[in-house]
Amino acid sequence: MTRVEVVVATGCHLCPPALEAARAACVGRTVDFVVVDIDGDVELERRYRELIPVVLVDGVEVGHFSVERSAIEKALDSTRS
Repeated sequence: MTRVEVVVATGCHLCPPALEAARAACVGRTVDFVVVDIDGDVELERRYRELIPVVLVDGVEVGHFSVERSAIEKALDSTRS
């Protein structure tokens, strides 16, 4: 199953739109949708703090900061091939 991860943190003003875009891109698809909160996790903070929100499809970064639904859909479509 395709996995869509949205990496977020408390207080991030860009995170809600990224979550909305990712959820919308997943409608009608069978995916494992996961929200990953980096707060309190040292390794995730180190890896993602400067980039959040980050959207990954099957572990591959699709975008960060301002993530477009179309980019997520394109990545999801390519997993079908």
